[in-house]
Amino acid sequence: MNATPPTLRERFLGGMARAAATVNIVTTDGPGGRVGVTVSAMASVSADTPKPTLLVCVHHLSPAAAAIIANGVFCVNVLSDEQSFISDAFAGRFRDDLADKFDCAQWTTQVTGAPRVVDPLVAFDCRVISGERVGTHHVFIGEVQDIFAAGRGSPLIYANRAYGRAARIDPVGGLGGGGRLRIGCFHTFGPYILPELLARLTPAQQEGMTLIEGDHRRILESLRAGETDLALMFDFDLGPDIQTETLGEMAPYVLLAQGHALAAQPAIALNDLVAHPMILLDAPPSGAYFQSLFSDAGLTPRVRHRSTSFEMVRGLVARGLGFSILATKPASDLSYDGRALITRPLSDTVRHSRVVLASVAGQKPPRAAESFAYLCREMFEPEI
Repeated sequence: MNATPPTLRERFLGGMARAAATVNIVTTDGPGGRVGVTVSAMASVSADTPKPTLLVCVHHLSPAAAAIIANGVFCVNVLSDEQSFISDAFAGRFRDDLADKFDCAQWTTQVTGAPRVVDPLVAFDCRVISGERVGTHHVFIGEVQDIFAAGRGSPLIYANRAYGRAARIDPVGGLGGGGRLRIGCFHTFGPYILPELLARLTPAQQEGMTLIEGDHRRILESLRAGETDLALMFDFDLGPDIQTETLGEMAPYVLLAQGHALAAQPAIALNDLVAHPMILLDAPPSGAYFQSLFSDAGLTPRVRHRSTSFEMVRGLVARGLGFSILATKPASDLSYDGRALITRPLSDTVRHSRVVLASVAGQKPPRAAESFAYLCREMFEPEI
């Protein structure tokens, strides 16, 4: 049976998903209440009206639409690439954690009285001069009364249904395309893998190469936004749009302080660990993975502290505050402050973390990508 072809609406939504847009929080305050909503539909109308004008589109079911009509003012807060959490809050993703969406950031007010994030990339304070409902959305045209602009920063961008950030694209020398390579790497093992990989490249191959480190979400977003060509990361929840090549596996191990009660054991069982406090590396997806090792065995660890920093976890363990389970194993057995650390294998049979070289399916990589991929295979071939 032939599949039903997509409707014009479905094709429109799919096409607009590919159109990059800044991420904006539109806020208002006044008789209609203090309300805010995340929108990507914001655009300049004219700089040559008596005062500059812009437009925003707000869904008619959003409380912000009625509040903007009642208040007659709104502020467009254009977020920087470090403020995706504000977007998520106003999109309703943290409704169970925040009693009030405005609690996610610090605020001040502009001349209209509309709330402004203290440190957005830029903010446009507007009075409504016209509004019209088109389909499911209200299109508000605002006359700009005041502007705040940060001294530096880069915009948070939404495209291909994922966050991204703007990256400078240098012009290529000709129509044949460029050979510059943009590499992403998961931040916990990046310092132990990338330096050696880059050292194997010639100076000419390193010329113009861009390195991006971050957590799982950051690296995945950079791939989907076209900010990176290849990424070294774990293979958790990547989605069908990401193609991968498995490079190797990392076996989880137990990290202990010197003198810990379990340090004398040559290998340690998960069942023995649950009696002791745990320091959890809670950088997604690591935190969920390490906890799943216990849940798969029907156990629950006693998590005392959480940190997204690999070295912070090592430091807390070295101080005797608990054990940790990690996958990346540095050559040094000392914490940052010089305290001794001990590693022991798990005696349980558990799932290993798979390190993959990831890229966007169907995307043609630059010429330098194959050389880099070959070095990755060569480096991971013996063991990780």
